[in-house]
Amino acid sequence: MMRRNHTVISEFVFQGFSSFQEYKFTLFMVFLTLYLLTLTGNAIIMIIIGIDRHLHTPMYFFLSMLSTSETVYTLVIVPRMLASLVGSSQPISLAGCATQMFFFITLAINNCFLLTAMGYDRYVAICNPLRYSVIMNKRVCAQLVWGSCNIGLLVAIIQIASVFRAPFCDREVAHYFCDIRPVMKLSCADTTLHDIVNFIISSLVIVVPMGLVFISYILIISTILKIASAEGRKKAFATCASHLTVVIIHYGCASIAYLKPKSENTRDQDQLISVTYTVFTPLLNPVVYTLRNKEVKDAIYRAIGKNPLA
Repeated sequence: MMRRNHTVISEFVFQGFSSFQEYKFTLFMVFLTLYLLTLTGNAIIMIIIGIDRHLHTPMYFFLSMLSTSETVYTLVIVPRMLASLVGSSQPISLAGCATQMFFFITLAINNCFLLTAMGYDRYVAICNPLRYSVIMNKRVCAQLVWGSCNIGLLVAIIQIASVFRAPFCDREVAHYFCDIRPVMKLSCADTTLHDIVNFIISSLVIVVPMGLVFISYILIISTILKIASAEGRKKAFATCASHLTVVIIHYGCASIAYLKPKSENTRDQDQLISVTYTVFTPLLNPVVYTLRNKEVKDAIYRAIGKNPLA
């Protein structure tokens, strides 16, 4: 429904965590710690993969790209969120909001499709090992990364053009960053059509890559079960365990956040869900791939001089 008597809005103010006033300092310390761990962990992964020749494989190339994307993703959102927890929320211009939303959408979708590329890599490695080096050559890896980024860019351009084409009637965003739904609630125009289009796009960019990953793992598991030795099955599954852990949590959080009905949760519940995929999920890569992945742990030992099996 069209709202009347609107004034020209040139900037937004985030409500942030206004419902948790008494816990703001605690939240600041928790989020700051997690943010620093995320930056440090992803930096370690990128550096280790870059300097250790044992990790110059397609799987770790995709992991380094994912770590880079996750790092920029957190830089787009978390610093402003932390600043709002220790002081008054600073206004953000429409251009600034559109820029933040653009990078958020681009990187979030890029991450989804990078995880799909990693799933395809594991499928080829286990189900077609003799042709792995031929299929997963440098050109194919670069094309998969480039395609992931381009899909994110395309969707971001479409969404930004749709969200910011109409005037806004309010300036208070009921969130801590410029996400699509909270910003669209401020629009003076009827957003029904946009909500439908947004749901369709969200479904495609979450369900399609998630479906491809799970199809890959169905084929992978069926192949693993055909391996005669228990040790061989264990080794084959171990190469997928880290990626599968990240996939389940990543797509799970994204599905809860963007595929649920519009009015199902309260604002506080929506913010808690958002914290999961903007603060906790980016920390998954360094935690899972350093604690659960033997090759990365061995590479770290070699880098610090312990040199196991160098």
